[in-house]
Amino acid sequence: MIRSVMVMNTQGKPRLAKFYDFQPVEKQQELIRSVFGALCSRAENVSNFIEADLIFGPDTRLVYKHYATLYFVFIFDSSENELAMLDLIQVFVETLDKCFKNVCELDIIYNYSKVVYSCHNLGVKLSYVGACEL
Repeated sequence: MIRSVMVMNTQGKPRLAKFYDFQPVEKQQELIRSVFGALCSRAENVSNFIEADLIFGPDTRLVYKHYATLYFVFIFDSSENELAMLDLIQVFVETLDKCFKNVCELDIIYNYSKVVYSCHNLGVKLSYVGACEL
């Protein structure tokens, strides 16, 4: 099961964050900081998979992909295939590239509802209260 989806910039500012387990806002911010800390401390030539037991609890994994100024991160449990999650990130980014003609951070900020809609169509149910209907 996917536990969280995040898109953050290289300074650690979240541009999209969805937690599928209820987390208070303070805990969400702490988790986002912990994920960013784990990502920015890694070398570029290492695996895109991280054991996230210390951040999200036992039996949790994190997969990420770094594109330009954005990190795309999926946190999931052991029932999901790591390579399938990495492929899902790739499909998500390709979908956004088609929507925005080479997606960048500003596209995600100013077209949040389209990003949520794209994720929804991939089967990743993201919700955003107050998002405009497309």
